[in-house]
Amino acid sequence: MIDLHCHILAGIDDGAQHIDESIALLHAAINDGITHAVCTPHIQFGRFDNTINTIEQVFNQLQQQVHAEALAIKIAFAAEVRICPEIMLLAKQNKLPFIGQWQGKNVLLLELPHSHIPAGTEQLIKWLNNNNIIPMIAHPERNRDIIADITKLSRIPTSSCLYQITAASLCGDFGEAPQKIAEQLLREDKVTIIATDTHNLKRRPPKLTAAKLIAEQLIGAEVAQRLVYDTPKLISESKFN
Repeated sequence: MIDLHCHILAGIDDGAQHIDESIALLHAAINDGITHAVCTPHIQFGRFDNTINTIEQVFNQLQQQVHAEALAIKIAFAAEVRICPEIMLLAKQNKLPFIGQWQGKNVLLLELPHSHIPAGTEQLIKWLNNNNIIPMIAHPERNRDIIADITKLSRIPTSSCLYQITAASLCGDFGEAPQKIAEQLLREDKVTIIATDTHNLKRRPPKLTAAKLIAEQLIGAEVAQRLVYDTPKLISESKFN
């Protein structure tokens, strides 16, 4: 399986805090059946002021350790970018780290606040689309606006966005409401990929295999396989060439 959303780079966001934890998370990912992972630390201005350069430095250290230990996993890096007006400037400056490509557009893993869908979201998405970027909305099932009224998700339709749901949401780890939203999105064929969004071993370990098994019960084995392997492979192909 291929994981396009995980926080295993050490010390630059709220994920792994040191390289030993990064390696432990990679071992857990391998044991979960993950063969490729795109590391996506947060870019959130004022909280996690990461850039392509700062992310790459930490990634290179982890990559060296992966090679030294001959771990059976391939890694690449991008970022999970919190929605903000500065995204347009970063795009113009070619400073956005993309998780890959989809139908000729660069794919940006875009995070909404957990509390709401900000005003101007639709306009930003249209601007990104017009600039050869398609946002992949990270974990929409955990957004409180969407939990309260799933029809609000129509403001960011699948015609202009991709959707990534979290494996642990399907497993019920974030509670019943996100689980039900994730299940509904699966049944309505609105999910592009399932990813781990793993942060640590204790509370947020990789659970892609468990989520895949749940998805198989809801939508069938073929579609579930597409969400954890086929589509992530297509998106991230350029990252692992």
